[in-house]
Amino acid sequence: MAIPEDVTGNEIDADVRQELKSLPKTLADDVARNLVMVARLLDTEPEEAYKYSRVALRLASRVASVREAAGFASYMTQRYSEALTEFRASRRMTGRADLWPVMADCERGLGRPERALAMAGEPEVKQLDKAGQVEMRLVTAGARADLGQFDAAVVTLQSPELASNAVHPWTARLRYAYADALIAADRADEARDWFAKAAEADPEGSTNASERLAEIDGLEFVDALDPEAAEEEERELDSEEERPAPRAARLAHDDGENEVIFEDDEDVEEYYDEDDLEMEEADEAEIGRAMRERDERD
Repeated sequence: MAIPEDVTGNEIDADVRQELKSLPKTLADDVARNLVMVARLLDTEPEEAYKYSRVALRLASRVASVREAAGFASYMTQRYSEALTEFRASRRMTGRADLWPVMADCERGLGRPERALAMAGEPEVKQLDKAGQVEMRLVTAGARADLGQFDAAVVTLQSPELASNAVHPWTARLRYAYADALIAADRADEARDWFAKAAEADPEGSTNASERLAEIDGLEFVDALDPEAAEEEERELDSEEERPAPRAARLAHDDGENEVIFEDDEDVEEYYDEDDLEMEEADEAEIGRAMRERDERD
């Protein structure tokens, strides 16, 4: 696959660069450049990132960082079986436990929440740092929800990290997940407060906590920078305004009644449907008949 000329491969982390030193220099540079493209595209164009990850995997399948990158590219494109294979391979090579939560989430993606719950009780969880433990808690709560155990999902997320007022990179996601679990457990009143707390901890909008909060409050969230949304809003406002009948002029009379005057027969056909015209013609015929009978009597 084509790689932009400005991508040199030097952009990757020093740890990854160190791993690639086991390869011939030219090969290491090619792998590094593909890994840079994976990192650049993973969040915005995951399918493209996946393609670059497969190239890197084909070139250097025995490098742990390559297997990990391929795993995340597969995970982001919902290829959970492939992702699990790559994460397991990377873990065997490094012995690290930091991929344990995402491996458990792959089990959820494969429709096996029970396995994710089993992984939550394994010794590897104790090896995780604080961020990893929070991530594992999120996956466990998700697995409970998958099984319809919504109250258990709420309890799973109740933790010192949730109760803390300190804001960490994972705070917004934890509060958002808790609010979502409360909604599923029919505790919407409590959920509103937690969506608000999630929004406070998420100034960059990595979650849609603000939109969920507005939805609960009955407000419609409109992106002011979205021209399509602005046009739609303008159309809705226009549709609410009262418009006169097509090409008609309303004249006020002394008796307080209004009469609609049309310029030609076409206007009548535009404003009335065929049934209306037939009824009016029948009324006119009846009126004419009544006037003739009156003249005859006179």
